Amino acid sequence: MRTERRNFLDVGFDALPVDALIARITAVDVASPYQYLVTPNVDHVVRLHRQAGEMPDLSGVYRDADFCICDSTVLARLAKWRGVVLPVVTGSDLTALLFERVVRTGDRVAIVGGDEALVLSLRAIFPSVEFVQHLPPMGLAGNAEARHAAARFIAGTKARFTFVCVGSPQQELIAAEVAKLGDARGLALCVGAALEFLTDRQKRAPALARQLGLEWAHRLLTNPRRLGRRYRGEGPAIFLLAYRWRRSAT
Repeated sequence: MRTERRNFLDVGFDALPVDALIARITAVDVASPYQYLVTPNVDHVVRLHRQAGEMPDLSGVYRDADFCICDSTVLARLAKWRGVVLPVVTGSDLTALLFERVVRTGDRVAIVGGDEALVLSLRAIFPSVEFVQHLPPMGLAGNAEARHAAARFIAGTKARFTFVCVGSPQQELIAAEVAKLGDARGLALCVGAALEFLTDRQKRAPALARQLGLEWAHRLLTNPRRLGRRYRGEGPAIFLLAYRWRRSAT
């Protein structure tokens, strides 16, 4: 059963504290009807507004998700300015908590994305968990056939949890397509690079930077070539969107 969602920037966010979210996810098993979880951040919300009305319908993908969790302190602070309280649960934190508290011995965990070395690292850290992996080609955003193949893989694995780690919006499109197949089970989580952080293949920002909401700045400084356009060019658009949304909502 879905929780009541709180609207901010025309996205409905589940206002679930982390412990309540973990409790709901813990109830998922291999026989549970398929569900999927998305973690919108600033980049995602800006994209949703810029691509409004385009096909495929990204807004519908987020709206139909069983869990829509705020991944961004910046979003949460802008929401608070508007009077909307959004708990922040990042995909990276959620993934770490799931492996710490929820994933059990013998669970099958599927991964879409990454590389073979990622799965080897996970197996070394969690030897009692069964990992299966699908390695889709590059260019998924414009390759409907490859996204469909990834969706069929998820439906066919019957895993308790699937981590879809191929970037946005392709990971959300894949997770939503699985729901249309009708025979999938378990929970798919769209969590980007979370498994890279879990295995220390990428380094997260120091704890203080995360507490201050500056993880985005750390990522920009450590990977400016890949993230420069997102954070310096597209990211600031969120402030204009919030300003306009605030005015239209008053």
